[in-house]
Amino acid sequence: MPYVIAICHQKGGVAKTTTTLSLGASFIGLGLKTLLIDLDPQANLTSSVGLDSNEAKYSIAEALLGEADPAAVVMETSLPGLDIVPSNASMLTIGRQLYGLPEYEYRLRGVLRTPAIQEYQVVLLDCAPAVGPLTFNALTAANLLVIPTQCEFLSIQALADMFELIKLIRNRTNPDLAYRLLVTMFDRRGTFHTRMLEQLRDYFNIGLLNTIIGFDTKLRESQLAGVPVSVHAPQSRGAQQYRQLAEELNIYVAKQPQIQTA
Repeated sequence: MPYVIAICHQKGGVAKTTTTLSLGASFIGLGLKTLLIDLDPQANLTSSVGLDSNEAKYSIAEALLGEADPAAVVMETSLPGLDIVPSNASMLTIGRQLYGLPEYEYRLRGVLRTPAIQEYQVVLLDCAPAVGPLTFNALTAANLLVIPTQCEFLSIQALADMFELIKLIRNRTNPDLAYRLLVTMFDRRGTFHTRMLEQLRDYFNIGLLNTIIGFDTKLRESQLAGVPVSVHAPQSRGAQQYRQLAEELNIYVAKQPQIQTA
């Protein structure tokens, strides 16, 4: 089985898609063949790798409904070793369709166990900033949930809902789900973010990743260019920080040591 990481937060604008793409490219740099799955109907991840969602024949929706073989929904990106299951218009109705299926929460887990996906070492799930059937599927299938969060009041306040969701998933479908918080868009100017970071460290302890992702305009530029920041600006601060994040998470991917459940 590949190691499955869901990138999820109910708060929008916290760099979920940026993290998914940049982390995926960084895993490739470590020699890990990686699959990205765009679970957001807005298709931001799909466009960030330079693909047009309107031209994507399949999305994960068809695989979840059994209408397409998982091998058929995977597309290559411009970076060898980094593939994607794009989003398209069919993602707009998949939530309602899944609700009508028995044990719908396990559909994605079943897809990830098929031979076409077994060739990947890592699967990254880019989740929409909402709770619904796709989010339940992502967290049921995931080994690890990474929650990007800013050191801002609204972002941290929204964590309470995320932890209720984690509790629900652990009780119902995935008792082994672990999580880690990732601080993103960190502003070292002034002292506010620094004070908030210290509070997060004190409260979450091992639940907070060591890597901190700061502001970097190169990250936004790379999305416009349709390539990961490691390609667009490999020496930028953002590219270096996401490489550091990949190295930190690779300990969990390799399962040496086993991840502690926070």
